[in-house]
Amino acid sequence: MARCGCGARLCCCCCGERESRTPEELTILGETHEEEDEILPRKDYEKAQRYEAVKWVLVFAIGVCTGLVGLFVDFFVRLFTQLKFQVVQSSVEECTEKGCLALSLLELLGFNLTFVFLASLLVLIQPVAAGSGIPEIKCYLNGVKVPGVVRLRTVVCKAAGVLFSVAGGLFVGKEGPMIHSGAVVGAGLPQFQSISLRKIQFNFPYFRSDRDKRDFVSAGAAAGVAAAFGAPIGGTLFSLEEGSSFWNQGLTWKVLFCSMAATFTLNFFRSGIQFGSWGSFQLPGLLNFGEFKCSESDKKCHLWTAVDLGFFILMGIVGGLLGATFNCLNKRLAKYRMRNVHPKPKLVRVLESLLVSLTTTVVVFVASMVLGECRQLSPSSHSGNGTLSLQEDVNSSIKTFFCPNETYNDMATLFFNPQESAILQLFHQDGTFSPVTLSLFFLLYFLLSCWTYGISVPSGLFVPSLLCGAAFGRLVANLLKSYIGLDHIYSGTFALIGAAAFLGGVVRMTISLTVILIESTNEITYGLPIMITLMVAKWTGDFFNKGIYDIHVNLRGVPLLEWETGVEMDKLRASDIMEPNLTYVYPHTRIQSLVSILRTTVHHAFPVVTENRGNEREFMKGNQLISNNIKFKKSSILTRAGEQRKRSQSMKSYPSSELRNMCDEHIATEEPPEKEDLLQQMLERRYTPYPNLYPDQSPSEEWTMEERFRPLTFHGLILRSQLVTLLDRGVCYSESQLSASQPRLSHAEMSEDYPRYPDIHDLDLTLLNPRMIVDVTPYMNPSPFTVSPNTHVSQVFNLFRTMGLRHLPVVNAVGEVVGIITRHNLTHEFLQARLRQHYQTI
Repeated sequence: MARCGCGARLCCCCCGERESRTPEELTILGETHEEEDEILPRKDYEKAQRYEAVKWVLVFAIGVCTGLVGLFVDFFVRLFTQLKFQVVQSSVEECTEKGCLALSLLELLGFNLTFVFLASLLVLIQPVAAGSGIPEIKCYLNGVKVPGVVRLRTVVCKAAGVLFSVAGGLFVGKEGPMIHSGAVVGAGLPQFQSISLRKIQFNFPYFRSDRDKRDFVSAGAAAGVAAAFGAPIGGTLFSLEEGSSFWNQGLTWKVLFCSMAATFTLNFFRSGIQFGSWGSFQLPGLLNFGEFKCSESDKKCHLWTAVDLGFFILMGIVGGLLGATFNCLNKRLAKYRMRNVHPKPKLVRVLESLLVSLTTTVVVFVASMVLGECRQLSPSSHSGNGTLSLQEDVNSSIKTFFCPNETYNDMATLFFNPQESAILQLFHQDGTFSPVTLSLFFLLYFLLSCWTYGISVPSGLFVPSLLCGAAFGRLVANLLKSYIGLDHIYSGTFALIGAAAFLGGVVRMTISLTVILIESTNEITYGLPIMITLMVAKWTGDFFNKGIYDIHVNLRGVPLLEWETGVEMDKLRASDIMEPNLTYVYPHTRIQSLVSILRTTVHHAFPVVTENRGNEREFMKGNQLISNNIKFKKSSILTRAGEQRKRSQSMKSYPSSELRNMCDEHIATEEPPEKEDLLQQMLERRYTPYPNLYPDQSPSEEWTMEERFRPLTFHGLILRSQLVTLLDRGVCYSESQLSASQPRLSHAEMSEDYPRYPDIHDLDLTLLNPRMIVDVTPYMNPSPFTVSPNTHVSQVFNLFRTMGLRHLPVVNAVGEVVGIITRHNLTHEFLQARLRQHYQTI
């Protein structure tokens, strides 16, 4: 005990407990023990290589499983649709002579209402399965957790529900739900566990973090696009453009590989099942546009010319206007549903879906029987464009209701077929469609698809928008041929550009949609017209409102972050938008305080802070709680002061000479006696923290203690899930013990319950003494991203978005936390409100 000769009474106590010091004390003294188990995992080259290999295997498995989900949906949609149309079509042909078409309508109603009722029931089981799922996945990849969006039950209800809603004759597509399904597969497969299948669990220690999960969800969403359109590159760009708010560059290759796996898995099985030629890869996606090719007999025909670009630009403008109108009407319908349908019993949602199905079925049947015209089949249609199999498919779907030989009913051909077959008719049918038929078809499809999107069934919007736009483009081609005499134009090209214009006006996608359409057509020469059309459609639509997915995200009140802030937002600083009312915890906190904080707040993370030294005299009386907190604060202050002194000595251009003087002033100038306990020196000295330094103000001896002392010295961030886990595992120590006696949890133990950590209200805390103390310092993040109160909002926004943050503490120049910024503080609406307040105070 020779080192206790310094005469300090507390020193002997500290020396006697030298072997039991807390980790933070040992760190300050440089006496860390390398052999102890680390709370955070140590980097290891071999483990990193194994980790990367497992990641590639899982990415491939996600692609294969997503392709199999697409195969399941496509197989049963074709089965149910063929069964329905075979029965109804034979009934129509029979009743045409007997005059019993009402019976045929009842048969069609029976099929459609049954299928839609089943789809609605599945949505009642899992409400988040309604709609396309793209807004929800967009929110998830943007950093917002939507409850239940990536659960196993969701993908089951989504996949089964969408095949019933498509087979039920609703104007919906299965491509959007495929994106959601792929994202769910990406989220669940690497976890090897499910809350729906609690008994099936594997001890799989990898990928137990939100970042890894987001990466796999990005890959799954891209695989869903690739399976839907046969466009792996477009799927990768879709995940980058529409989904992720932050992108890991190393993820790009994995996402493309996953998309390729999904595309070729679906292609392999579809080609084998439909054509019996396994391994031929003839059907790359659920939606195939076929090959665009002029008839060999028409030498004047070209897919498109430079003159056509002017018409394409005009079509892009009209498509943007139509898309903006569609979004406006659908937004009003969505608001009406939120006010009048959703608050009522769930049965009302089912009744609404059945009403939409009833109306759609009656309109389709009546329009096909009454409004269609008998059009002459073109001679070239028997030997013309495209491959033989494509032309046979197009000709086989022609409907001849009430029409003589060598003619077809153009309205029935569009309405009385699956939507994919109707798109092929508009793209590749050489026979003409009446302008009146195309106009009526476009109007009816526009209104009914707008009404349908948003009801309580799984539904996509890509195919209805493509079909609606293809009718618009084919109408433009007919008018140009008939009234202007432009016989050289290819109607299929105009139908494709019309589809791109309308779809671009609705969803406002540019890069990814361009590549998706190019890959779907397998015609690179369409790249320029498609890109120009989509750009013009987006610019036109953005002048009036947002894209349909962004509208539905805003209606849900989700704090989605845009790509960037406006220039005018740089008038604001971090201090203008931060939340100054903080809920915080101390490094050493009693259990009763933690439970109270967790039960009365919903915050995801809490700053770890220490307060003023008003209670320091309690430390001398032996209060262990106050003692531990003051020890931690003293060690942190000394470390920070020492670091500033080192910087001031090593950097000639140090920004603040005043701060350098303060550092030199508060660091001891005399070397301590060799035998004196260094920790005791830290505890006995009265270091004054750096005061707030303003540009026109220097440190003054007249400052009070409150002015010199930082009320909340920031030490780190601790997550709610970490605090709950510590309470659940009983990690604490009594006031009569040292913090070193507290049990330690490894990183694997802390993340064992991921992603569903226990809720504080469900914990049985009767066995814990509320006076026990929890040391959170080994588990907190001691160096999170922080910003200064004077940081421009644009810099705050870019840091928050690119780094994928959920919390951004605002810390001033002296290490005092003055506020915190979350996603809510960076939304467009919140920033606009704060900007208006800023102008009012000027």
